[in-house]
Amino acid sequence: MEIAPCDIMDEFGEFSIPVKGGTHLKENFVGEHLKGYDSMLMLSHFKGHIMGGLGGALKNMSIGVASSHGKANIHGAGNPAELWTADHDSFLESMAEADKSIMDYMGRENIVYINVANRLSVDCDCDSNPHEPEMADLGIFASLDPVALDQACVDAVYASPDEGKAALIERMESRNGIHTIETAADLGLGSRTYEIKTI
Repeated sequence: MEIAPCDIMDEFGEFSIPVKGGTHLKENFVGEHLKGYDSMLMLSHFKGHIMGGLGGALKNMSIGVASSHGKANIHGAGNPAELWTADHDSFLESMAEADKSIMDYMGRENIVYINVANRLSVDCDCDSNPHEPEMADLGIFASLDPVALDQACVDAVYASPDEGKAALIERMESRNGIHTIETAADLGLGSRTYEIKTI
């Protein structure tokens, strides 16, 4: 609170928004406070993730905006009771489906995405004891397209001359992290092709 007000999205409950064209999710449960916003700046720390393989704009939008119940629903690919046991690729696909619901609800022109690709640990910030980064910072990436943004960050990891990138690449590949990006592209949420402009 010393820097800015903090709004816990599901502090006073949740509501559901439809998932159009979803394979696993028919609705996405998000924090009630989302109703109070007509635009969003999605600021994400790009790094590895123990379940998703990687965490960037797509992971942050799906899990970050979801209520507690919604988070379990996404992880369980539509069945919160299977939070830890759902088919892995179905979980990754569910994150992309949740993204689509949020983009449809907010309006795609009303969301800006920034990925901070620094301190690139193999673990998420939600880990109470994340592994120390093994590779150097890559910088800050921004886009109006979350698919292009996450793809650009993944590509930057692979293109880095830093030998320490091996641990993060192993984490991304062992969890099939690229599949969320693939699914989001298939759902029409953005393009995996992009042009980098340095400013």
